[in-house]
Amino acid sequence: MNYHTITLSVADHVAWLTLNRPEVHNAFDDRMIAELLDALAAVRNNNQVRVLVLRSEGKNFSAGADLGWMRSMAAKDYDENIADAAELSRLMQELDELPQPTIALVQGAAFGGAVGLAACCDIALATPASSFCLSEVKIGLIPAVISPYVMRAMGTRQARRYMLTAERFSAEEALRIGLVHDIAEDLQQAAQPLIEALINNSPAAVTAAKSLAMAVDQQPLNANTRQLTIERIAEIRVSAEGQEGLSAFLEKRAPNWKTTNE
Repeated sequence: MNYHTITLSVADHVAWLTLNRPEVHNAFDDRMIAELLDALAAVRNNNQVRVLVLRSEGKNFSAGADLGWMRSMAAKDYDENIADAAELSRLMQELDELPQPTIALVQGAAFGGAVGLAACCDIALATPASSFCLSEVKIGLIPAVISPYVMRAMGTRQARRYMLTAERFSAEEALRIGLVHDIAEDLQQAAQPLIEALINNSPAAVTAAKSLAMAVDQQPLNANTRQLTIERIAEIRVSAEGQEGLSAFLEKRAPNWKTTNE
């Protein structure tokens, strides 16, 4: 696919996925959603990619849904809106479940669905000037398809407040409630040690750890959950990278997946 609303580049095991509609504050429409889905599939199928960084061009991370796109959907019937919402939902799921770890770099404003994109990433960084808003109720809508990811990231109590009030909140508040992990003036610089840490860990173990976190999230601590964790650790111990990692540790050498020196 030839991209018109995004860019995708890969270098040194890192995929850089960039929202590229700065003239409309990176608002997304059906075309951008389709292009993002295509890019995520390419990253998923590229075994050279160890980390995905989601970022954007221009002053703002994303203004959320494009006004023209929303206007066109308002003129369509229920079934057409179901199909359209399903694509946005699929985008959130694909980003959330991408095997590789993901980092969101949020500068400026992140409104509506853009908050969902940040919430779907494993790590989110913001600048001191960043701001966030679940703005949908202001225009008679609701943050429906992003709600499971946003509520998981910031917790039910905080999500209920910001979904109902549509208040704009700061990077400091986003940090306090868990939507972002850190605040930095230079997002690229702040991301670099995280990228280095991720690509120096076992690729298979990082993927397995991400899958494990999702599998046990909000599950009851019962026999089924314990059995799942027992099986997951046994599987990774007997895997090729598990064996290599244990051998390297015992032999006091670097494992064969290491790309830099510590």
